[in-house]
Amino acid sequence: MKLEKILDNINSFEKNSFLKIVDILINNNPKNLKKIESILSDSNKDLKNVDNINIVKVFNLLEEEFMEYIEDEFLKTSSQLDILIDIISKEGCCIIKQDWFSRLYDKQLSALNTKLKSFKAEIENDKSEISPERKRDYKIYKECLQTAYFNDEDNNLDRKITSDEHSILLTLSNQLSLAQEEIKLINYMILPVKKMDVDAVINELKSIGVIFYSKKNNTIYVADEVVRLLRKIRGKEVGDKFFRRVLLQLREPQINLVCKKHNIDRKLPIEAKINEIVNDGISFSQMLIEDIYKEGTTLTDRKKFINDFCEKNLGISSIKGNIIEEKIDNLINFFDELEQDDKIGMSHDGYEKMLVDMAEIIPSINKIIRNKFELQDEHVLRSSFLLDYNIKPRDIIELIPEKDLVKFCDSEEIKTRGDVVLNILDAFKDSENLFLENYVNIGLRDLRALKESGISIKEADLGVKFEDLTKKILNELGFNVDEQLRKQLNTAKDKIDILINLGNNELILVECKTIKESNYNKFSSVSRQLKSYDSIATKKDYKVIKSLLVAPDFSDDFVKDCGLEYELNLSLITASSLIKILNGFRNSKLKSLPHNLLMRDVLIQEERIIKAILK
Repeated sequence: MKLEKILDNINSFEKNSFLKIVDILINNNPKNLKKIESILSDSNKDLKNVDNINIVKVFNLLEEEFMEYIEDEFLKTSSQLDILIDIISKEGCCIIKQDWFSRLYDKQLSALNTKLKSFKAEIENDKSEISPERKRDYKIYKECLQTAYFNDEDNNLDRKITSDEHSILLTLSNQLSLAQEEIKLINYMILPVKKMDVDAVINELKSIGVIFYSKKNNTIYVADEVVRLLRKIRGKEVGDKFFRRVLLQLREPQINLVCKKHNIDRKLPIEAKINEIVNDGISFSQMLIEDIYKEGTTLTDRKKFINDFCEKNLGISSIKGNIIEEKIDNLINFFDELEQDDKIGMSHDGYEKMLVDMAEIIPSINKIIRNKFELQDEHVLRSSFLLDYNIKPRDIIELIPEKDLVKFCDSEEIKTRGDVVLNILDAFKDSENLFLENYVNIGLRDLRALKESGISIKEADLGVKFEDLTKKILNELGFNVDEQLRKQLNTAKDKIDILINLGNNELILVECKTIKESNYNKFSSVSRQLKSYDSIATKKDYKVIKSLLVAPDFSDDFVKDCGLEYELNLSLITASSLIKILNGFRNSKLKSLPHNLLMRDVLIQEERIIKAILK
């Protein structure tokens, strides 16, 4: 769930710990201090007076400092932060009830203890499948960790690992190519695992700002923005779903090479081996640079493999880089941008229909998703629910066994030649709703963003499409968009974009403007247009009680000029505000939006309207 949405859903008391951490980071002179101060200038720098949108902006500017702060918390050897962060940064754990979190914590400790016993036995067994070289790597890291932890006793100090020692151990683990799970097992061979009280665990995580906790709902929330940072701290370069996507495209012999290096049972089924690789925190870049190749594979052959793999297997043709490390870095950046992108490859309605149809053809799909993401809810096949967990249509499709996918495609008459995943995504694109979800990009005439969302449209058609979508929104808000009367009033010279008929000869005129620039600033032009429309309506005995101008954005000067205009009862509304009002209206019990709510502001504030219709 996005940070802004979480902040909207919790009270001020539940935000306090997080805001306190943000405030501390700001006071420590962060790198982006000037940008932060410009955001906070209107609120006297008191975060409690800052709206949630700007809190998110501030937090995004503090990413590096927040990561450093959390890394310092790792030095507290009794914190179990590695175990706890591995739980809350999992897909499916960003919204979690306290009792379910307690179960996952117990499950994690139990699994860790079992692994520890097995790990110790294999290291000590001369006949184990772990190579002597790998045992040597484990021993080197363990001896260095033990020295770092116990050397304080010689100076009559409490046992601890200093920041410098932690930095050296991190470098050592990277050079030895140790996965996070291997490091964790070695750590807990020296520091025994102790179960903590779940309330204490939640309080600790809340106090360092990585979770929000609602006592009223007994629910833990972890923001998507925080999850990405926690993963980086734990050495996970990409999300589990992207790691899994890459592994699914590798051949089994390559998977086995990774398993051999990191002490994973190669006799397991392929799906189980992939799960172990993902869950063990094996380095994504290290795997693609070294682990999947036979001994003696040249650097040229590795680079060629990555080029072909990205283009042919992953369908990504834009991965640049002169050396293999650069290519992998760019692949990681590609997945990072993809994860942060709100676009899901189809409309929300299309996603919902795909889930409904899948449930009919593949009855086990609900159980597959629940188990894979460890979700507490019994019924999870709801698009709005899954999107709160940042689980997108492609993530669902990639979980389904191949034979079930073919069965589903046959039932839905979807072609199975080529890329089946893309074929399914294509089949469930709901073009009208997809256009509506890209309403702002259409207003901005952003053809590149539209293409990335799967929308093909000529630039010349964008203005008309923006108008049509605005009509659709106003209709859904319960207004009488009177096309017949609009056509009667229009002349060859003056053409009203949209006309809302309120009855009793009262009208609202709506003008739509698309623009490539960030702010619409042609006030004199639009003012003349609307005055002309008003005159036409008045001559026909109609009264224009309101004029609305819809555009992607407005310049400060435009808003100011609009406020000084006394002949027109004109209000401005941005495309993003109109969409947010529509989404709020859908959650209300109203059959139509009271037009009086549009009468007050020069620049209409969606927060006020949404609050009014939801009260």
